[in-house]
Amino acid sequence: MVPQINNVVIQNVKPEIDNGENRVKLQVNDFFTVSADIFSHGHELLQARLLYRRAGEKKWNEARMALLENDRWEGFFQPDKIGYYEYTIIAWRDLFLSWANDLEKKYKAKQDIINDLLEGKALVEAAMNRAPKNEAAKFKPFLVVFDRQIEPQKATDTLLDLIALAEEKMNKGQDIKSEILGMKNLVESVDLERKWLSPEDDPVLNIILNDELKELMIQYADRSQSGQYEKTLQLECYRKAAEFSAWYEMFHRSQGTQKGESATFKDMINRIPEIEDMGFDVIYLPPVHPIGLTNRKGPNNSLTCPPGSPGCPWAIGNSHGGHTAINPELGTLEDFKLFVEKCKQHSIEVALDLALQTSPDHPWVKKHPQWFVKRSDGTIKFAENPPKKYEDIYPINFNTEDRENLWNEILEVCRFWINLGIKIFRVDNPHTKPVYFWKWLIDSIHENAPDVIFLSEAFTRPKMMKTLAKIGFTQSYTYFTWRNSKWELTDYHKELTQDECASYMIGNLFTNTPDILPEVLQNAPRSAFKMRAALAATLSSTWGIYNGFELCEGTPLPGKEEYLNSEKYQYKVWDWDRPGNIKDFIKKLNLIRKQNPALHRYRNLEFYQAENDNILFYGKADENVHNIILVVVNLDPYKKQESYIYLPLEKYNIKANETYQVLDLISGQRFYWQGTKNFISLDPDNQPCHIFRILKWSHREQDFDYFF
Repeated sequence: MVPQINNVVIQNVKPEIDNGENRVKLQVNDFFTVSADIFSHGHELLQARLLYRRAGEKKWNEARMALLENDRWEGFFQPDKIGYYEYTIIAWRDLFLSWANDLEKKYKAKQDIINDLLEGKALVEAAMNRAPKNEAAKFKPFLVVFDRQIEPQKATDTLLDLIALAEEKMNKGQDIKSEILGMKNLVESVDLERKWLSPEDDPVLNIILNDELKELMIQYADRSQSGQYEKTLQLECYRKAAEFSAWYEMFHRSQGTQKGESATFKDMINRIPEIEDMGFDVIYLPPVHPIGLTNRKGPNNSLTCPPGSPGCPWAIGNSHGGHTAINPELGTLEDFKLFVEKCKQHSIEVALDLALQTSPDHPWVKKHPQWFVKRSDGTIKFAENPPKKYEDIYPINFNTEDRENLWNEILEVCRFWINLGIKIFRVDNPHTKPVYFWKWLIDSIHENAPDVIFLSEAFTRPKMMKTLAKIGFTQSYTYFTWRNSKWELTDYHKELTQDECASYMIGNLFTNTPDILPEVLQNAPRSAFKMRAALAATLSSTWGIYNGFELCEGTPLPGKEEYLNSEKYQYKVWDWDRPGNIKDFIKKLNLIRKQNPALHRYRNLEFYQAENDNILFYGKADENVHNIILVVVNLDPYKKQESYIYLPLEKYNIKANETYQVLDLISGQRFYWQGTKNFISLDPDNQPCHIFRILKWSHREQDFDYFF
């Protein structure tokens, strides 16, 4: 069987994730750029279009693609709604543009173009027939011009024939009166004067090849032999908070003032203004549900649980309810609603922990025992990650024979909280559940609530972390927590923000978590906390801290990356104004982030040269290169470090001999620099980092301009 005609090759489409199986991610209202190799045999000119539509729609929209170089084409569109889109590419050999290109070359070479003009007229007539009636009239003036151009050419051919015949008769001594009369009639009927000028100087040919006609011909081109990319690719558009946000993990039980007692939602409300003042716009809460009694853990994860110990919040469920209930120690569901409303009044969103596991006392255990993993003796297996044991937690069997009811129950849990105003979920250990469950769940939620954000807490193997991002998780925890050296930070964040995974994964850089007190912060000075905060807040556009970080809390459980006397297992009362805190520094970081659009973006990170391996130098700029931010961080929290740094002046349109000013947004100091090489010195105690904004002359009679 002869294959369908397809004279155009379309390949190497970027971006494309896993052969189109998974979605690229983009902030809504951003320009989405797609490129591809597009070519055909011969030298005919091509036209290409980027096709796009909202998922579920039938009609494609089109965006014109432009040839860059070496058969590489590029086009873009601007999705204006949150949700899912589809895109692909179509291209065709454009007969009219190819004809016009050849005609111009022949015309300049003073070749006979009568047949070319006839061919062009036929192409225009065919396009007119393809156009709707109300558009067809636009072609008629051009057809008249074609006729005006064609008729003199025909007359010229006839005149040349008459001249040849007259010469022949004269040579034979014959009468040539009839030939002379024919020549006279031709000259009188048409203007045969032709000047061999460039098309721009020839009014007739300029009309034939003008842009208006070209646009009409492109609009109603013959696409019958076009080539279309064989795949329909997918795009997810998220809201701005998915790419730009600052998270504060508030351990709810420890926001009160009474030793040995749980805080309540009313106590938590009292802390909202302080968290807002530090510049955070997301408050993330660990599980707020009732906590199981069976095998309840004591202080420091002890198997011995003294009376009055609150247990671990991730052991969800008791007689008061499960995943849609509130721990009575914190208050009521109405108190929770009030907390969410108060946060909203302070421009803060609430993120909830979605931990899909239960305590042995969860209502599901009795009602749906088939949802859990059974041992050979028929008992339910508790959670393990050898050598770690979680005797207070039952894992869920997501492949149970009753899978449909289980999955739908979890979907309803999510919808319950969404209906209460929760649009962000931090998902606990998603890598321990089936990947395709998450794809189903997230897609199901996004059908009616496309603005819901999912943060993946998957400190696991890189391929699993990336796969979870591909199938729907909006944000991801990262290995930033363990990246400390210049090489580690540079290599890893290039991977996150510049490689393919940047097309689908947004790294939320948390400095610490209730589970992780990294070595760099253990019993460390304030400078270490400042350094890690500066890195997290500027390497990514979204970052977070777990409460206590602002107090420079770094007392570890001996020999482990965990906090001593962790509030995961006991009540705590914090002095939020404890001496030595860095609340003002964090406030300044978040203010700098909000005031500088370059720091709102995730994929614009670039690293630059610093001679000292203890100095990390990188920058970000907005799309128009108006707001330029340069960050220099001392990675040594104990010693002063100095270095020459090298700026990419050409990238920022600064001449080599031009004087420019940099404003240190941390200290307020201004420096006048010239050239690419400059010297910096960073004392970790006084200033562990510079965050510079480049200021350039706008007008010579004015002071330096600030670019935002």
